[in-house]
Amino acid sequence: MKKNLLTIIVSIVLAAIFVLILFVYQVRQSEVAVVTRFGKPHKTKTTPGYDFRLPPGIDSVYKLDQRIQNFEDSLSESYTADGNNLLTSVYVGWRIDNATNFFPKFKNGSVKEAERNLKDIVTQAKAAVVGKHPLSDFVNANDKELKFDAIEKEIRDIVQKQVTANNSGIEIEYLGLKRMGLPESVTESVFGLMTADRKKLADKLNEEGFAEARKIKSSADREAAQKISIAEGEARRIKGEGDAVAASVYPVFQQNPELAKFLLDLEALEASLKDRSILIFDSRTAPFNLLTGSLTNKLAK
Repeated sequence: MKKNLLTIIVSIVLAAIFVLILFVYQVRQSEVAVVTRFGKPHKTKTTPGYDFRLPPGIDSVYKLDQRIQNFEDSLSESYTADGNNLLTSVYVGWRIDNATNFFPKFKNGSVKEAERNLKDIVTQAKAAVVGKHPLSDFVNANDKELKFDAIEKEIRDIVQKQVTANNSGIEIEYLGLKRMGLPESVTESVFGLMTADRKKLADKLNEEGFAEARKIKSSADREAAQKISIAEGEARRIKGEGDAVAASVYPVFQQNPELAKFLLDLEALEASLKDRSILIFDSRTAPFNLLTGSLTNKLAK
């Protein structure tokens, strides 16, 4: 009896598992499921969890990876707007945005087939954008004149517009220039152009430096001339005041030349003895002859 009960329980469990396998499927966080009925898309499940389906032969479940897919296209040649040959390669990040459109567009929702199709679109868009820009937008001695960001955005916009028009169900997450190169035939001319640009920039900076130096020198010369003119005017003023004072006292000194000379010698002697000093002098030499008293005696007479 117990053996029969165990057999029944095991049979029920196996039957339940079989039913679950036939009628239930699971969708993970990173997936989206497309359910086809008799080979045609029937419904899409975008949220993770379990869901029911009809048995195989009626319903089929295809699980698509919703994570970002990455690829890098091959290094290909394109002509720039000024006729130079440029080798470029881009990297692309994309994901399935609409599984309902994506699944029928590519056989059984094949990511590899979608990537091959996307590579063709990227190559065409890249060639179109490169053809709109001169070589200087890609290779330039002046970093400010490079236009990588604008070029990458132009390519991405064209690719996104194309996949949207095709109802591919694809969203371009990012796109950027991966590699660039120049054919050997144009490398020498490009380096020559870069050298010329550098020389032009150096000449411009030198000329600006010389102009600034001339400006500074002119300003300094003008300021020096102004100061010299002011100093000379002040000197003439002081000399004039001195001459005026001398002219006013000259008649007095003419009346008594000996007194005038005595006063001048006395002033000179006072200036010599202003600081504490040790003097070695000839008593016969003015104004030190005042210390002997000879001139004083003479004036007294």
